[in-house]
Amino acid sequence: MDLHFGDSKPTDEERAAVDALLGPPESSWEGADRSDADLRWARGGRSARDRRDLLLPGLHALNDRIGWISEGALGHLCRRLTVAPAEAYGVATFYAMFSLRPRPATVLHVCTDLACTVAGADGLCSGVESRLGPGSGVSVERSPCLGLCERAPAALVIRAGDPVRTAVSAPATVEAAVHAASAPDSAPGEPPAARAVPQAGDPSLVLLRRVGVVDPSSLDDYRAHGGYSALRRAFELGPAGVIREITDSGLAGRGGAAFPTGRKWQATASQPDHPHYLVCNADESEPGTFKDRVLMEGDPYALVEAMTIAAYATGAHTGYLYLRGEYPRAMRRVRHAVEQARARGLLGDDVLGQGYAFDIEIRRGAGAYICGEETALFNSIEGYRGEPRAKPPFPVEKGLFGRPTVENNVETLVNVLPILTMGAQAYAAIGTRTSTGPKLYCVSGSVERPGVYELPFGATLGELLALAGVRPGLRAVLLGGAAGGFVRPDEMDVPLTFEGTREAGTTLGSGVVMAFDDTVPLPRLLVRIAEFFRDESCGQCVPCRVGTVRQEEALHRLAQRSGAAAADDLTVLREVGRAMRDASICGLGQTAWNAVESAVDRLGAYE
Repeated sequence: MDLHFGDSKPTDEERAAVDALLGPPESSWEGADRSDADLRWARGGRSARDRRDLLLPGLHALNDRIGWISEGALGHLCRRLTVAPAEAYGVATFYAMFSLRPRPATVLHVCTDLACTVAGADGLCSGVESRLGPGSGVSVERSPCLGLCERAPAALVIRAGDPVRTAVSAPATVEAAVHAASAPDSAPGEPPAARAVPQAGDPSLVLLRRVGVVDPSSLDDYRAHGGYSALRRAFELGPAGVIREITDSGLAGRGGAAFPTGRKWQATASQPDHPHYLVCNADESEPGTFKDRVLMEGDPYALVEAMTIAAYATGAHTGYLYLRGEYPRAMRRVRHAVEQARARGLLGDDVLGQGYAFDIEIRRGAGAYICGEETALFNSIEGYRGEPRAKPPFPVEKGLFGRPTVENNVETLVNVLPILTMGAQAYAAIGTRTSTGPKLYCVSGSVERPGVYELPFGATLGELLALAGVRPGLRAVLLGGAAGGFVRPDEMDVPLTFEGTREAGTTLGSGVVMAFDDTVPLPRLLVRIAEFFRDESCGQCVPCRVGTVRQEEALHRLAQRSGAAAADDLTVLREVGRAMRDASICGLGQTAWNAVESAVDRLGAYE
């Protein structure tokens, strides 16, 4: 490997940030004080390369401490990990939350995505930018969805330092956002996680029954409310018995693909290659999605227990929890839960005294929607750009670090607990024959009671929106987020199941339900969706890299044209959309045209 380092040197603070993560350098090859004798031979190259997966945490360490990543700091990190600077530069520039140019220590991220746009994000951005101009010591950045849709419009403050400080303002006003940016330590605290669950306290709830009932910081409280009974049941059944229960329950993945979870677990467990890995995908970045955030904030020990069960069933001894960087409170809650579980013998070398070893490493994302795709997530953890891999081989054969890997999102894993405590047959009796169990829905937009709702599969869209309280003048409902599709107000009888939404010509996705009344300009929403996909495309394949740009350009023109010119742009949109759907390497490009197509064909957006 040819390593080309520049002449820039890290500051003492930058060096300290990296060394706090990696430990002090052992030789001049890793950046220690120069010694001629030391440079006569290379030491530690192989072990340093084996730590390539610490590149993303190292970038976070620098960005958290300084607020941006200088050339000297990047070079020092590269020396420590024996990573070519050009490769590290490619990784650092891949993520929206990092900056390789000087900026103030305080960054105010203001969400401009769909729910926040409906709630007045444009006015909020303009007001904040006029108050916090040059010289304010605050960098204002317009951000994609922050996962706070039930409290739109939203803003997130991150102030670099040791320690890094964060503050959330949601619902945000100009005054509240400016105050949070100026003094994050004195900003009002966030409301309890239960505030995002309008059904909180309902005894019929299954997945959300502990949110608002237990203290999310207390392991004892969690165990007093049934915690860790599912893990004990798993040890009684054995790995094969657990997989059999999951298979018999009919549990399908809740991230959007709806792949049978039991089949995935069985395929991973049966692989002769070792070690096996478990990855929890908590990087929910789909605009309108926030259910996983609420679960992690309100019931973090449930996720730790569920990950332990999944790992036990599939033969994994190490699990990675990849949590999106825009969720500071969820990060604190889950990190505390992992530490407490480890201290009490529920993680570590001998889980519950059963002779089974398992532990969890938490990795923080840095603002990349594409990392919700499983193989892109693996690349991100390994220290590479978060670009999807070609399949096959599939992750169950060669996933993280080239080993058999099972990957599930937070909601999918949390479903494992009631399956084991109530039994597969009782769980399968909830919902429909082909879509079993309860489902979480993220409802936002033009409703009176936005939040996370739990309903059995088979409930209709109208029943869900009745719970949320739709405002008068409903114009459209977006199912599945930016990658989903619109339905009309007269289609409220659509059953919320995988097969029901498919038959209706739309998708359930991860459970996003966004309502828009007739005050919302539909063409502007479509432009925002196109902007989102253009920004989030990883650029690896031509159909997506070029197609998302052409789609946005055509939608901008359509907003100002009519007649024959508009018809031409609609033709371009269809051709580009088909090309992206047929030829893109991953789901981002394949679904980037879905919402636009449904708005044109079902809603007559440009008639």
